[in-house]
Amino acid sequence: MKTKLNAGELALVSSTLFGLFFGAGNLIFPVHLGQLAGANVFWALVGFIISAVGLPILGVVVIGATHSSGLQELSSRIGPRYAKVFTALLYLTIGPFFAIPRTATTSFTIGVEPLLDGKENATLTLLIFTAVFFAAALFFSLRPSGIVTWIGKILNPIFLACLAVLVVAALWSPATSVGSVDPDASYQSGVFFKGLLDGYNTMDGIASLAFGIVIINVIMTVGITEERAIARSTMKAGVFAGLLMAFIYVLVTIMGVQSRGLFETSENGGIALAQISQHYLGSVGTLVLALTITFACFKTAIGLITACGQAFEPLLKGRVSYNKLVIAFSLFSFLMANVGLTALIDYAVPILMLLYPLAISLIFLAFVDSYVKLPRSVYLCATVGAGIAAIFDFLKMLPFGIEVSWAASFLPLFDLGLGWVVPSLIGAMIGIIIFATSRNGKNMRS
Repeated sequence: MKTKLNAGELALVSSTLFGLFFGAGNLIFPVHLGQLAGANVFWALVGFIISAVGLPILGVVVIGATHSSGLQELSSRIGPRYAKVFTALLYLTIGPFFAIPRTATTSFTIGVEPLLDGKENATLTLLIFTAVFFAAALFFSLRPSGIVTWIGKILNPIFLACLAVLVVAALWSPATSVGSVDPDASYQSGVFFKGLLDGYNTMDGIASLAFGIVIINVIMTVGITEERAIARSTMKAGVFAGLLMAFIYVLVTIMGVQSRGLFETSENGGIALAQISQHYLGSVGTLVLALTITFACFKTAIGLITACGQAFEPLLKGRVSYNKLVIAFSLFSFLMANVGLTALIDYAVPILMLLYPLAISLIFLAFVDSYVKLPRSVYLCATVGAGIAAIFDFLKMLPFGIEVSWAASFLPLFDLGLGWVVPSLIGAMIGIIIFATSRNGKNMRS
């Protein structure tokens, strides 16, 4: 029985995992962070890498270390009904209700639209582009056993090559030194936590629970089926993918800092990338950026469609086949990208803010559980604590705007989007007390 990946297989699985995570947002956030942080970029980067690399990789590692078949099995430690509802909401929100259609619209807005001369009908062009985009994504998603080839061997290397052209051109002739760039007013203090929150906003932490099942299936296709061997292989792939992510984040962030020698701070990282690519590469830069962004989004779309299909097939107990599910998800995402994405995002983002604390607390609980066995009461109480606090983040992000700033008076770190942390810790301690009390009661009766 095969018990470990060889060097080539490990490189491919790591490349695939990196490819699943690294979308357009993973470029937009760090370059904008660099422009804002300026000379204070070091601690901002430390915070960013902890949340944008450490947390997602920990999520994948936890799926492997706990020998879980996916998110539903992992979250069933809180309760079977909760696991079904939580799994469905998470996959739908980061899938067809939000992230999948956004991969196409982001590719079009940042990558394709700048190539047009302005005479084309934007609505028709978007329709054609998204039709091709999702038809191609569906083609690959219908062949999940080949995902390591599609993403690990083909799409990811193309993406990295395009990105390398832009990064090398920018860093080869820096416009200014990092130390000479004045930080934005928002990055004068609390820089570490600003970077931490920026990494948190990539949403890769929550995506890690979705991609875990994809990576486990990839590892099984190369002949590793024993649970401990799968766990070890998942951990190794996670570490290597994380190192590559961190390396690129450092380069792109520095590129963002140095761009301040040429441009004012942009409204967002997409604008900054367009300015940088056009300055260093001229008209070719627009094409390079288009390819970089499109391939970044495309491989993430394939990963999300595949993950949703593989999650919902067992969730629906096989009543709907994997192929039918990925066709439905692709078609729905295509429709949303053209007719209703903006309105959908208005409500998807609040739900994400509700789910993210639940997902992160689950990741940390499961990680601790892989070393010290935790009772169900700890999972349940910690999740309740995180969930109650997350409701305020949900209300704050609703499109009609509910004022909940007063919650900061009793939720530490609420202003940083981390108001759930302390309640979750308190809940975990309550769970320990409940378990200890019930066990002592049983011992006394015996």
